[in-house]
Amino acid sequence: MHKEELIQLHTLMAQMKKFFEKSGDCASFNIYENLGISPVHVHRSKAEHKHAIFVLGSEIAHMISEDDFSGVGRTSIRMNKLADKTFNEGQIIK
Repeated sequence: MHKEELIQLHTLMAQMKKFFEKSGDCASFNIYENLGISPVHVHRSKAEHKHAIFVLGSEIAHMISEDDFSGVGRTSIRMNKLADKTFNEGQIIK
């Protein structure tokens, strides 16, 4: 995926996050917010946006899953693993 496409996906997922926060039925998105990156940070690297997408995707999937064994629960776990892999590959600058 190109960086622009990742930013578009990041934007869509951030809008989903905002929707869930407004509904009041969700847990917080602490891990994502602690990354300090949002879709408007276009100067950040492609890898950083990719990592943020995986983290946010994991938090959204975990929030809407019933348990870790449902399809959405497994998606949350997989997204978390992908976020860790992206971070551990040394592509993310802290």
